[in-house]
Amino acid sequence: MGLRITRRRVVVALVAVLVAGGLSAAIGMRIAKKAQEGKDGDKGAPVALEFGPADLAVVEASALARFLPVSGTMQPVRQATVKAKVSGDVRQITVREGDAVAAGQMLVRVDTADLDARLIERQGQLESAKAQLALAEKTLATNQKLLKQNFISQNAFDNAESTRNVSRGSVMSAEAQVRLAQNALKDAVATAPLTGIVAKRHVQPGEKVAFDTPLVTVVDLNEIELQALVPAVDIPELKPGMSVDLTVDGFGERRFTGRIERISPATEPGTRAIHVFVGIPNPDRALRGGMFATGRIALAASAPVQSLPAAAVRSEGGQTFVWAIEDGKLVRRMVVTGRRDEESGRVEIKTALPATLKVLAARFENLKEGAPALVKAPDATPPKASATPVPAVS
Repeated sequence: MGLRITRRRVVVALVAVLVAGGLSAAIGMRIAKKAQEGKDGDKGAPVALEFGPADLAVVEASALARFLPVSGTMQPVRQATVKAKVSGDVRQITVREGDAVAAGQMLVRVDTADLDARLIERQGQLESAKAQLALAEKTLATNQKLLKQNFISQNAFDNAESTRNVSRGSVMSAEAQVRLAQNALKDAVATAPLTGIVAKRHVQPGEKVAFDTPLVTVVDLNEIELQALVPAVDIPELKPGMSVDLTVDGFGERRFTGRIERISPATEPGTRAIHVFVGIPNPDRALRGGMFATGRIALAASAPVQSLPAAAVRSEGGQTFVWAIEDGKLVRRMVVTGRRDEESGRVEIKTALPATLKVLAARFENLKEGAPALVKAPDATPPKASATPVPAVS
C-alpha cells in the first residue's frame, strides 16, 4: 500500500513539471513575437530629421572677391658680374661664394709686372718729350731776338716756332700715355661695384685671364624681384603698385608681400602672355635668387552673382550637388559651380535654384535622399520679465 502511494506521487509530480514547462515556453514565444512585432513596427516608421535655421541657407546674390594667380622665379633686383679690364695672371682673390662684400672692396688682383714696365716706359717718353719741348722753346726765344736784329730770316723763325709746337704736342701725347698706363694699373685691381654677397667666383688664383673675362658675380639681396607670366587678357586689370600675396617654396606657411613694379609692354613670343615684375622687400635676406614663388593678386570684386556657402556644396563621384529640403523630404540637387571666394567662404552657383529653397549649409553624414526632414521654427518668444523686482545688492 505504501509503495503505490509513492508511485502516484511521482507521476503527479512529473505531470506538474511538464505542464509548467509548457506554459513557460508558450509565454516566452508570445513575448518574443510581440518584441519582433515591435521592432518591425519601428522599421516601418522612420524618424524625421530636424534642422534649425542655423543649419540652412538659401541662394543669395553676392559680389565675390577675385584673385589672379601668379607664379615664377625670383631674382635679385641688383646684381653685377665683375670682369677683367686687363689681361694677365690672377695673383690674388680675396673672396669666396657667400662672402659679404662692400662697395669698393678689392675682389681680384691681376699680376702687374708688365703694366709696371709699361708705365715706366711711358714716363720716360714723357720726360724725353718735355726735354725736347724745353729745347724748342729756348731756340724759339733766341730766334725771335735774332729776327728783330735781322740776323735770321722769317722762314727760319717760323721753322723754330713749328718745332716748338710739335714738341708741345709730343708732351701732351706722352702725358696721355702715362695716364693710360696708370689707369691700367688701377684696372688690375677689380673691386665690388655694389654692397652684397658673392654669388659666383669664376676664376682661381694663377689662371690666365683675358680682357672682359668674368671674375666674380655679386648680388644685392635687399630687394628680390618675381618675374611672372600673366595672360594678356588679364593685363587691363593690373597696374603698378597693386599688392601681391606670395608664398615661397621651403618657407611653409610664411607669407611675403610684394608690389607690381613694372609690366612688360609686349607679349612673349608663342605664349600670348606678358611678364609682370613684382618687387619683394627682403630686409633679412631670407629670400635668394632662383627660388620659386606662387601667389595671387587681388582684383576688383565681380558683379553680384547667385552663391551659397562653400560648406553647402559637396562633390562625390565627379558630381557636384547640394542637399535641400522639399515637401518635408531630403532631396539631392545637382548644381554647376563657378568662382570660389575663399575670403567670404562662398561659391558661385550657375544652376538656377528657387530663392526659397532650403539648402543644408553644414555638412551632415549618412544622409539619404527621400528621408523625412523638418525645419524647426525659430524661437521668437522673448523671455518674460520678472514680476518681482530684484533687490539691489549693497
